[in-house]
Amino acid sequence: MKITLQLTLLFINMESFSIHTEYIELIGLLKAVGWANTGGHAKILVEEELVKVNGETETRKRKKLRTGDQVELDGLIVQILKEKS
Repeated sequence: MKITLQLTLLFINMESFSIHTEYIELIGLLKAVGWANTGGHAKILVEEELVKVNGETETRKRKKLRTGDQVELDGLIVQILKEKS
């Protein structure tokens, strides 16, 4: 019996976003990183369940994102960091 393994390399485009406050709302982040052109566009992305937070589909438009959270859209990932003083 012959077993063939196929390996797929997944290149993930990850960036970071620093916040100087306790949190940033999800739709605000989507606009700030340029993934949404407007607040309305950001809301549609969330409503259509295209956005994941920490690996889970997120449907709350105003979800509070804090240091350490990861947001994903179409294979792009942004990590929330605390801005250094």
